[in-house]
Amino acid sequence: MSSEDAESPSAAAERLKRHDSLYGDAEKVSNDKYHGSGGSWARTLMLAFQSVGVVYGDIGTSPLYVYSSTFPGGIRHPDDLLGVLSLILYTLILIPMLKYVFVVLHANDNGDGGTFALYSLISRYAKIRMIPDHQTEDATVSSYRVEAPSSRLRRAQWLKEKLEASNAAKIGLFTITILGTSMVMGDGTLTPAISVLSAVSGIREKAPNLTQLEVVWISVAILFVLFFVQRFGTDKVGYSFAPIISVWFLLIAGTGMYNLVAHDITVLRAFNPMYIVRYFSTNGKEAWVSLGGIILCITGAEAMFADLGHFNIRAIQISFTCILFPSVALCYMGQAAYLRKFPQNVADTFFKSIPGSTAECNGLFMLYSTPMFWPVFVVAIMAAIIASQAMLSGAFAILSKALSLGCFPPVEVVHTSSKYEGQVYLPEVNFLIGAASVAVTLAFRTTANIGNAYGICVVTVFSITTHLMAVVMLLAWRTPLPAVAAFYAAFGLAEFLYLSSILSKFAEGGYLPFCFSLVLMALMAAWHYVHVLRYWHELHRAVPAAELAAVLARRDVRRVPGVGLLYSELVQGIPPVFHRLVEKIPSVHAVFVFVSVKRLPVPRVAPPERFIFRRVGAGGERVFRCVARYGYTDPMEEHGAFAAGLLERLKVFVQEEAAFAAGGGASAAVAVAVEEEQRLIDAEAARGVVYLMGEATVTAKAGSSLVKRVVVNNVYGFLRKNLRETHKALSIPKDQLLRVGITYEI
Repeated sequence: MSSEDAESPSAAAERLKRHDSLYGDAEKVSNDKYHGSGGSWARTLMLAFQSVGVVYGDIGTSPLYVYSSTFPGGIRHPDDLLGVLSLILYTLILIPMLKYVFVVLHANDNGDGGTFALYSLISRYAKIRMIPDHQTEDATVSSYRVEAPSSRLRRAQWLKEKLEASNAAKIGLFTITILGTSMVMGDGTLTPAISVLSAVSGIREKAPNLTQLEVVWISVAILFVLFFVQRFGTDKVGYSFAPIISVWFLLIAGTGMYNLVAHDITVLRAFNPMYIVRYFSTNGKEAWVSLGGIILCITGAEAMFADLGHFNIRAIQISFTCILFPSVALCYMGQAAYLRKFPQNVADTFFKSIPGSTAECNGLFMLYSTPMFWPVFVVAIMAAIIASQAMLSGAFAILSKALSLGCFPPVEVVHTSSKYEGQVYLPEVNFLIGAASVAVTLAFRTTANIGNAYGICVVTVFSITTHLMAVVMLLAWRTPLPAVAAFYAAFGLAEFLYLSSILSKFAEGGYLPFCFSLVLMALMAAWHYVHVLRYWHELHRAVPAAELAAVLARRDVRRVPGVGLLYSELVQGIPPVFHRLVEKIPSVHAVFVFVSVKRLPVPRVAPPERFIFRRVGAGGERVFRCVARYGYTDPMEEHGAFAAGLLERLKVFVQEEAAFAAGGGASAAVAVAVEEEQRLIDAEAARGVVYLMGEATVTAKAGSSLVKRVVVNNVYGFLRKNLRETHKALSIPKDQLLRVGITYEI
């Protein structure tokens, strides 16, 4: 060791302690992603421009159908338009701008957003996950970033203790989280249906002979193409979305300004909230029912939070306040001005309000403006497709997080971009959503009925975010109680009013998302329930480490060449399937590693922090335990890269374990022993790596209730047989896999 590397034994021990084992700290790495206000302005402005195409397609295409959904029976009084416009403007200001842009975005999970990001953030501050796989070492990962509650802030500590002690609270948080996921999946189904159908309906302005059924079939054809190209990922198209949506915003803003000047600029009075009061006092129950259509002006607002991982907070704030809000506000004001003069056209406000679409224009202007229709129509179709694409990408990303946290049955996850880690494609889910979207389009045929279902999904997700945000503010942010109460009351009350209005249309299409969500929630809850029971079953039957020496010392147990990797979900103890393996095949590989692949409640785990090790049994037995840690957005490596990385880190662990045991010193004998063990690991790896996995059949134990038997034997069994196998999800090659059958009665 050179003189510049010399250090005291105590300092060396402290440095090496973090590499020790499952009880040591993982290596720290830096995280240089700017998710707050960091980074250069040039980079922030570029991200702001890119976010226009990825985030705002859905909310930006809402002007296609908001007025028609708000006035399905026509406009009874011209002043009603002022009340509705005022509601639209203040809804845009209240929920997307004040709630999301300036509050919720700051509750990101190391730059990642969405319902599961909030849940994972809460689970880092309180042990609310029902699988007991929490380890002290989890908090040493760089992206974990948990500040322990201080003695001065007793409220956060009190809430933490209450959440950890209450099964009802854990189940409640989990339930609303999977409900939010189910509703986002509903969004992914309904957004393509309503957006594409609304855009395609505009063709009847130039082809009035087309029937509504023919418009529906054109929409279905576009939907087929949309869901077919999902396999290629948005990265193949790149950020061409941003220029297209930017053109869309310019067109709708320009159309809005024209309609304001040409028809009735006095609609600007709608900025006076007194028109909302007048609207409700005049129309009573009808005004309350119309809130179900008005809420559609902020569809897709959740995407600002869900897609935050690709951008940063400041970029989203700039793009919303400087691009989205002015454009859509001008469009809504222009449409209101147009409808003040032509209220009979409310069923197709957007396309009829395009300059040149009405016969009332003079001849000169008609010659100039008639060509405006086709560019707007084409861009509207493209914007609707982009809106659908963005919503589907967000739905896939959220579901992949649910999958990684054990809340969803295993399905194939394809990472479609080497540059943007959040872009994933789920083939089975894409097929199901696509089929559902086509079925909805064919069944409902009009945007009014689809809007009734769509609004329920939108508001339910908003409300769930508000509830989870209140917990985050109390537990993680430690916000003063009056501020939390004000946040919860203001946004919770507004969302409750909207939700109550939409529920009044339950029989007119509103039942659809409830049915869809109940089915999806039931599948997720059943899978997670059995998953938790199975984990506890294995944990209670784990083989004590002290018995390992006795097993290996048996005369009939041979050490065979190669490296054996036995996969198990347990992060502590030796899995019971090991006993079954030795009983059936009395042999253990020369280097044997119990591997647990664990998903932490963080978006990403840096590769240097991936593996933590512990030696099991005596040093000469060469048996180790390894926990491979991933964030919920991290893809699994291919089997070759995974095994190579694991064995390299194992050799480092062997060296550092020896140095740590020697108190930081490195005698010649220790160095020789370490080199010999490292060479042996390399030699056995060259002889081959064999993957071992328990093939568990899970059944309900005798005497279980009927509900439990149905859930465990039928629902869980069906999902396990018909969805993706575990070895495929872990990228394990079938020709190197040895399965060990075992039955669990839980």
